[in-house]
Amino acid sequence: MSLETVIRCENLTHTYPNGVQALCDLDLEIQKGEYVALVGQNGSGKTTLAKHFNGLLLPASGSVTVMGTLTTEGGVSRLFQKVGYVFQNPDDMLFCSSVEEEIGYGLKMMSAPAAEITARVDAVIRELGLEDLRREHPFALSLGDRQRVAVACVMCLEPEIFVFDEPTTGQDYYGGERIMSLIDQLHHSGRTIVIITHDMPLVAEHARRVVVMQAGKIACQGTPGEVFARAALLRELSLRPPQVTLLAQKLDPAHEPVLNVSQMVSWILGTAGQPSAGGIN
Repeated sequence: MSLETVIRCENLTHTYPNGVQALCDLDLEIQKGEYVALVGQNGSGKTTLAKHFNGLLLPASGSVTVMGTLTTEGGVSRLFQKVGYVFQNPDDMLFCSSVEEEIGYGLKMMSAPAAEITARVDAVIRELGLEDLRREHPFALSLGDRQRVAVACVMCLEPEIFVFDEPTTGQDYYGGERIMSLIDQLHHSGRTIVIITHDMPLVAEHARRVVVMQAGKIACQGTPGEVFARAALLRELSLRPPQVTLLAQKLDPAHEPVLNVSQMVSWILGTAGQPSAGGIN
C-alpha cells in the first residue's frame, strides 16, 4: 500500500531578516498518520522548520507542500485548518475572556454556523474534561489547564496534522503524562503528529520517527532505536539518550537499543540463567 505524503519540504531554505540562515536546502517528507519528533540543540532549526508547515513562516527558497497545497499559495487561515500548531507557551495563544469562547474563536473567525461552533466546542470540552472550567478566564487557570485549553482550541478546528512545540515544558510529571496521553490519543485516531522536544525519554516512549536537526539541516533520521544507536553523533550534538538506553549500551553495545524500563526488564529477564553476553548474567 502506497503512503500518502502530507508534508513535503524540497530544498527548503529560510533566512531571517537579521541575516541568520536557519534552514539550508532541507528535504523532508512526512507521511499521513506518522508520529515524528524533531530534536536538536537550540538554534538547530526545529521550530523554524515546524513553522513552515502551516505558513507561519514562508521559504526564502525551495518549497513546502502541505496536503497538496504550496504554503506560499494556501494562506495561513486555510493552512491552520490542515495543520494545528500548539505553541510551547500556551499564553501565546490565549486572549479571550472565557475558556469556551477561546475554544470556539477559530471557528468564529472562519464564519462557521453558530450551531456548529456550539456543538464542536461542547464535544472538545467533554473530551478534554474541561466542563468545570468552561466559563473561567483562561489566565485564571494553572499552566497545565491552560495547555489543555490551547490544545482544545486547535482540536476544535479538526486539523489532520498537529504540531506540538515542547508539549511538556513547565508541566509536572502528571501534567506531562496527561498531555502526552492526549497526543497519543490524537495519533491513534489517525492524526499526523509532529512534536518538537529536547526530552529524549519522551521521544523514546512516544515517537515513531526521529528527525535530528543540526545547523539548519537534517543530521540523521530514523526510528528512536536507530537514532539512539548513533552514539558518537549524538554526543557531538549534545543529545543524550534516555538513561536506560545508555545503561543497556554499556552492558551490551551489540544489543539493539533499549528504549524504556519495560524493555530493559524484559531483556534482563530474558537473559536470566543464560550464558553471559557483554557482561549480562
